[in-house]
Amino acid sequence: MSLPTSLTLGSVRVDTPVVLAPMAGITNAAYRRLCAEQGAGLYVCEMITSRGLVERDETTLNMLVFDDLETVRSVQLYGTDPVYVGKATEILCAEYGVAHIDLNFGCPVPKVTRKGGGGALPWKRGLLGDILEHAVAAAAPYDVPVTMKTRKGIDEDHLTYLDAGRLAQEAGCAAIALHGRTVAQAYSGVADWDAITALVQHVDIPVLGNGDIWEASDAVRMVEETGVAGVVVGRGCLGRPWLFRDLAAAFSGETVATLPNLGEVATMMRRHAELLCQHMGEERGCKEFRKHVSWYLKGFAAGGEMRRSLALVSSLTSLDALLADLDPAEPFPVQELGSPRGRQGSPRGRVVLPEGWLEDTDGSECHLMEEATEVTGG
Repeated sequence: MSLPTSLTLGSVRVDTPVVLAPMAGITNAAYRRLCAEQGAGLYVCEMITSRGLVERDETTLNMLVFDDLETVRSVQLYGTDPVYVGKATEILCAEYGVAHIDLNFGCPVPKVTRKGGGGALPWKRGLLGDILEHAVAAAAPYDVPVTMKTRKGIDEDHLTYLDAGRLAQEAGCAAIALHGRTVAQAYSGVADWDAITALVQHVDIPVLGNGDIWEASDAVRMVEETGVAGVVVGRGCLGRPWLFRDLAAAFSGETVATLPNLGEVATMMRRHAELLCQHMGEERGCKEFRKHVSWYLKGFAAGGEMRRSLALVSSLTSLDALLADLDPAEPFPVQELGSPRGRQGSPRGRVVLPEGWLEDTDGSECHLMEEATEVTGG
C-alpha cells in the first residue's frame, strides 16, 4: 500500500501524517517549537482541563501558551462534564484561536480513573456521546475539528474502543486516536496493533495509531499493518526531537535514521534549553530542562558526575560550560534504536474506579467533576 503523505482533520491539513502526543510537563510551547523545527506534523499542547479553563484557573491559563511560529494551535482538552467541555471548547475557539481540539479519554492515572475520567470514562457510552456532541457543537461555528484519544478499554474484560469509535463518528468527530493498550496496562507491555486495525475497519472516520512507535520505520510499519491515516508519537521522541525529521522523510518515501553524534545532541540540548528560557525565563527554563537530560544522553558514555551536574543546571552559561566538556565525536549509541523510552512501569492488577462504575454502561445522567488542575496525559 502507498503511504499517506498528509493528514486531513476537517478544516486542518497536516503536511505529514504525524501527531505529537500531549505529555504533561513535556509538550510545552518550547518543546513543540523544537520538534516543529525538525519536521512537519501536528504539535499538540499539554492537556488542560475544561473546568480549569472555564473557571480561569491560573495554572491552566499559563499552560495555554503558544510560540510565535505556531500557525496551527492544537490543544488537548480533558473533561468529564458535557456542559463544561462545551464551554471550554468555545473559549478555546473564540479567545485562543485554536485550530484543533483533541479530547482525552485515555489517561490511565489512578487519581483520574478514580473519578471516572480519562480511560475509565468511555465505559459510560451515554456520557461519552454527550461530551463528544457538546464539544463538536461548540466548535462547529468556528470550523474547528474535534478529535478524541482513547485506549482499548479499562482492561481486557472491559473493552470500549469499538463503541468509542462509533460514538465519535456519530458525534461528528474528525478522527479518533487509539493507544493500543488498556488502562490496566498503563505504559507497560506491548501495544496491540491488531486492535488499531479492528478500529480502522469499524469506522469511516480517520483513525490515528498510537503505541510503540520508537523509530520512523515503526510508523511506516504501523500504517502498512493497520491502515491508519496517521500516527501519534509520544515517548519515542523524548530526548530525540529529530525523530520528526525521520518521520517526515519516511512519509515522503525516504528511509532515514538520523544518528547524531554527541556534539550534535549537545547542540540540540542547547537549543531546547534556550527555547525554554525564552518562554519561561532563565531560572524556570533551566529547571524545566533538567528532566530532559537523561533522555538526551541515554546510551551515551557521559559519566555520572556529568549527568548529575547537567541535572542541576541553573543557567545557560553553566549549561554551555558543561556541554563543552562532552566528547562531540562520540557516535550515537545505535543499541538504543527501537528500545522503549520514558515511563513503562508494570501492569495494574486492578484499575481504580468509582464505586459501582462497571454496573451501568450508559452514564448519561452521571455528574462527574474533575479537579480544575488535573494535568496528565494518556
